[in-house]
Amino acid sequence: MTLRERIHSASGTTMPVGSMVLEFFVPGISRMARAAGADFLIFDTEHSGTGIEAIKAQCAACDGVGIAPVVRVPEHGYHFVAGALDAGAHGVMVPMVGTATQAREIVSYSHYPPAGRRGAAFSIAHDGYRPGAPREKIADADARTLVIAMIETPEGVSNVDDIAAVPGVDVLWLGHFDLTNFMGIPGEFNHPDYLAAVAKIARVAGKHGKVAGVMAADETWARDYHTRGFRLFAYGLDAHLYQRALMNGIETIRNLA
Repeated sequence: MTLRERIHSASGTTMPVGSMVLEFFVPGISRMARAAGADFLIFDTEHSGTGIEAIKAQCAACDGVGIAPVVRVPEHGYHFVAGALDAGAHGVMVPMVGTATQAREIVSYSHYPPAGRRGAAFSIAHDGYRPGAPREKIADADARTLVIAMIETPEGVSNVDDIAAVPGVDVLWLGHFDLTNFMGIPGEFNHPDYLAAVAKIARVAGKHGKVAGVMAADETWARDYHTRGFRLFAYGLDAHLYQRALMNGIETIRNLA
């Protein structure tokens, strides 16, 4: 079963859980994640400076261990979305989706005709270099491809009902830091205006049969947003998880004295 199928068929207790990779684009990251129990990894190309060559290598590594690779693209241009999928990504996360028109474009870039306008290239990375009938490969790719729309601006929140109504959008993902930044309340995650936006995203996702997702910085964050109706979580950024574990260990050792 693909990640997309699992997300749409899962209950709140069996939803796939993953993490986000911003710095550690190393050969073993997918194996580390799988050994820790992760189902997917989101590889960031918006803020990391990472290029398509590294993404292609990571997608291949994920394929070998049963991790579903998802790529956060820099923006919703065709070559970013289709390029990530051709490199082997099982889905794309697109930042700053503000309108239903943008959402429809993203979906069209992610799917082959007649559902979309993704350009055809077969027996390459995305289909494992396997031979076979194009019609079957198109059906497999369209069924597998997960489309995550990031809602992280006041415009996106205002239009979230229309965005969620677009067929082919699977997940509404809360971009919590950017949303507070654009609201003029950077990092104020208890601000009533921010919490109202959070509630709206979760409510609209449920209304349209979509899933509300968020990155959980820690266990408390995960519990809090689960109670708010979010059901898809990426647990932490790789660099932050490493720093937090290292800081705790260093503090423990220094306190021995």
